[in-house]
Amino acid sequence: MASRKKSLGSYDPELSFRDFRVIGNNVSILHSMTLGGTGKAFGDRHPKIGDGVLIGAGTCILGNIKVGEYAKIGAGSVVIKDVPPRTTVCNIPFLPSTFQTIIPIIDLMKKKRVVLVTKTPYNTSEDMMSEESHQDQEVCLKPWCFFCSMREPDASLRRVGISNYFKEMPLCEDKEDYDQYVLVLSELWHIAMTQSNDPEFPSLGIFKCMANLINKAINDKTWLLTNQNIYIPYYAAHIIGSYTMNKEEFAQIAVQSGVIPPLLELLRGKISWVEQRVAVRALGHLASYESTFDSVSEYEQEVVKVTLNLACTCLEVVYSEFVGVKKKKRVEYHRNLLTRGVGDLEMENRKAEEWGSQLQCWCIHLLNCFAFKERCLNLICQKEFLKELCHMWGGLVNHTSPGGVGLLRILCYSKFGRKIIAEIPKVIINLGNISRSSDDWQYMGIDCLLLLLKDSDTRFKVIDIAASYLVDLVELKTLGDKSNVGETITKVLLLEEHKLHNNRDLQQVLNLKVYRRKKEKALWEEKLEERRVLVGLIKQEANDKLRLGKVEEALVKYNEALEVCPLKLRKERMVLYSNKAQCNLVLKNPESAISDSTRALCLSNPANTHRKSLWRRSQAYDMKGMARESLLDCIVFMKKQHQQRSLKIPYHAARMICKHMDATWLFAAARSSRLIRVMKKKKNHHSNHENEANNCEVNFHDRNSGGLMPGLSTINGEPFAAKEVSRRKVQRTRRRIKKANIAAAQPIM
Repeated sequence: MASRKKSLGSYDPELSFRDFRVIGNNVSILHSMTLGGTGKAFGDRHPKIGDGVLIGAGTCILGNIKVGEYAKIGAGSVVIKDVPPRTTVCNIPFLPSTFQTIIPIIDLMKKKRVVLVTKTPYNTSEDMMSEESHQDQEVCLKPWCFFCSMREPDASLRRVGISNYFKEMPLCEDKEDYDQYVLVLSELWHIAMTQSNDPEFPSLGIFKCMANLINKAINDKTWLLTNQNIYIPYYAAHIIGSYTMNKEEFAQIAVQSGVIPPLLELLRGKISWVEQRVAVRALGHLASYESTFDSVSEYEQEVVKVTLNLACTCLEVVYSEFVGVKKKKRVEYHRNLLTRGVGDLEMENRKAEEWGSQLQCWCIHLLNCFAFKERCLNLICQKEFLKELCHMWGGLVNHTSPGGVGLLRILCYSKFGRKIIAEIPKVIINLGNISRSSDDWQYMGIDCLLLLLKDSDTRFKVIDIAASYLVDLVELKTLGDKSNVGETITKVLLLEEHKLHNNRDLQQVLNLKVYRRKKEKALWEEKLEERRVLVGLIKQEANDKLRLGKVEEALVKYNEALEVCPLKLRKERMVLYSNKAQCNLVLKNPESAISDSTRALCLSNPANTHRKSLWRRSQAYDMKGMARESLLDCIVFMKKQHQQRSLKIPYHAARMICKHMDATWLFAAARSSRLIRVMKKKKNHHSNHENEANNCEVNFHDRNSGGLMPGLSTINGEPFAAKEVSRRKVQRTRRRIKKANIAAAQPIM
């Protein structure tokens, strides 16, 4: 959709424009439209589009022609001559003479509106002139027309016309009106996206109309495949979701209009994954409001089961049905919806990745609504699903949704959810990795571990794993808008001090945050400065040993400096931990390197901004094969490098990003599983051929030897003498060549 009034000389990413063209006001342009020259003219070659023109999908307007005001051009038309104002044209002129078949349909269907203005003493000359001007205006003879109603100046008549159109649109069986359906829905989609808080259309019955259209598309496959009706279910569900996104009163009207059953049909996959995406989006909006949640929860068992399955399989479906398919075999209307009709293969794949991420994240959001109400927890808290949930992060294209960790956090607020999560060590490890990463949702991983530790029933099930991650975060002051994060972690870890002697990590926290803090409170400023100087000397000695390659000795010196360095000297401690992480990298100890670099990042101000520590932790994660965490640290490192006004991109960082981009691709798992299936199929096919060949050999042997009558000897044929002679000649030749090579290799005396 485009609306502009000026000469456009540059390329518009949503439309296909050539040369220069002039577009008037309030012009509606659908996808796959082309404005350009014929290639045969010189000088002024561009088309001129008047005000209020409606241009259908796939239209080509070529040459120095004029399209009159409020004209309509049907989908797929090729226009090469002037179009009169207020007319509708449609055809593909293969020859210039065929342009005469473009019919001014609207002119044939128009009539003059008669406005009765009686001659009374109260009427002025302006009233009589308005009568003549009204008689010159032409209106559509159809009892309902959306675009005529939208242009109606009288607000009350406009509302009546639009309301009647919403009532009659799903009931229309005239095939001539099918072309207008997509035009109308595309316009409604644009209005819903840009004016989602406008109450006009929701109050006029748009939700009832959209629900009836979806039902018609699902129940009548012939109608769905007629003309461009295949686009209608997508647009209808998208319009419902857009209007219910921000306004609870709109959601109430939608539920009363009966939108939930048709949306459930789309969610079940009655058409394709594209419609599932907008259906789960709309249902997620309806389930997020208190007043409409009960209406969605009437189908909670089915909704949760279908959504769970969709969240686990949607990426594989998108890959197998679109991304992993050649361009010529892709569904055409999917391509048009993804790129709005304009875009190459790269844009299609990029948009498909974005839509796949949205589909998975919106499924998780719908499950969040039920988990927050503690509904269907027995279905959501399946161990296999929770294991997969840790890896549902939406990829790099996801910038707004917390993904799987958001749902895990909601589950940790319920006692039943904490009980199930505490029994899965893999989930605890993944939460720990998130809490020690550069992920935007790092605080959610920390919250999950703290909630599990606060519960007395789950604390001792997770304490050994969780403490090994949280001990590195006890010196963290702020994380985003959250303050005193380290103090909160310390209090939770030290809830039961009398049971800490068996855990080395907890004992370390106790010594650092309790005993050592008490000792350093009494330090005078002079003593603090002496400690600073001593730490500097020890650090310099450790740096010298590291330059000489004495890494283990340097590591000992860095530990000694950390023992001496007061807790108040956060910057000095940050540098010591970062250098210690470098020593562990050289010694091939990635776990210790991650721990030390994480502590250094907690001491930086603001948190997670020390560039050297980010790079060293990225290397350590790479050594452990954790591509996602390594990539996130590397991206933040590059961002901080750019903020320091360094335009040069480090080569090693660029290589690291290129290495992990493929491994962290959203469809990497789907691609791997597909390759495994293909390899297994080829292997089975090859083994079947070998078995058939072996069977043939066995059968042949049985027929020639084992199939004879007992008591009769088998007659074996004599070998062919010529083959034996040729074999002996080859052997003699090889022996002569070998002797000649040996003789040539001996030195000459």
